[in-house]
Amino acid sequence: MPLSLSARCLLILLLSAPSLSGCYLLQAAQGQMQIVSKREPIGDVIADPATSDKLRGRLEYVAAARDFASHELGLPDNDSYRSYADLGRPYVVWNVFATDEFSVAPRRWCFPIAGCVVYRGYFKEPSAQRYARRIRSHGGDAMIAGIPAYSTLGHFRDPILNTMMGWSDAQLAATLFHELAHQVVYVPGDSEFNEAFATAVEEAGLERWLNERGRAQDMQAWRSQRERQQQFIDLLLATREKLKDLYASKMPSPDMRARKAEIFGQLKFDYTQLRAQWNGFAGYDGWFDRALGNAHLVSAATYHGCLPGFQRLLASVHGELPRFYEEVERISKLPQERRRAAVCEEMVR
Repeated sequence: MPLSLSARCLLILLLSAPSLSGCYLLQAAQGQMQIVSKREPIGDVIADPATSDKLRGRLEYVAAARDFASHELGLPDNDSYRSYADLGRPYVVWNVFATDEFSVAPRRWCFPIAGCVVYRGYFKEPSAQRYARRIRSHGGDAMIAGIPAYSTLGHFRDPILNTMMGWSDAQLAATLFHELAHQVVYVPGDSEFNEAFATAVEEAGLERWLNERGRAQDMQAWRSQRERQQQFIDLLLATREKLKDLYASKMPSPDMRARKAEIFGQLKFDYTQLRAQWNGFAGYDGWFDRALGNAHLVSAATYHGCLPGFQRLLASVHGELPRFYEEVERISKLPQERRRAAVCEEMVR
């Protein structure tokens, strides 16, 4: 079929990025064009007699949450997440995260739309696996994560995807609020700032959404899940700090490598102790079914390292989201060092 205007623009934009390889550019363009080609307005999918009752119910929920996002949370009122696309696979993209062997600092890749970010995304899992193996073969740490949600920051009419339909109602609405928040404030090249801001909006927005719908039970379940998640994230961030201190010690490489393995072994033990407090919840067990390295800690630092600062900022304006957005927009204009000092004290340490 002929390319849509947005797909043609994407292809031109990608091909104008000399820092990316031709093969990578081609798979990125093809992946985005596939998403564009499969979009259908949510209203049309709901009205289609062939749509299952389960999918229809989920999309009706999404449509209501999307309206709430704009009317009550002050998030952009545009065509993002007002369409649906079934990609026929469990994840939309597979992200590669990487670090050097003796560093917790994430490697970064630069892209035309998102700026420099702490991951490199592939629309096919084997391609991500090959790239991760290449990093490891050169002595680095790498991990791969399947990603169900996808955003172009409002540059294209991003759809709700089939990869998101297995989530709970709360997770679905939270992700919607998170991705729309990126369209309010986004600092190219500062993943930690961007993700923590969007997570703060996600949490505040979800609490208001569930309260508005009288879903007290869902709210309690969400808070319990968030408490467990925060405990798990705190464990990962503490491990990251131990490794950071280790790598700054100038210890001989063989000794440092052995100590690194000990720290990850301690992480597994500490997790079993933490898990014992969760009344049988085992949702993070799969995280440990692999050899761990620095790269596995990147997401924890990126999404949660600056979150407490944004939560304090939101509280300082009495939870008023428009004022919160204005303050974050103001801070986003500051030089990186001052921006981090304003909301990411833990990251600056």
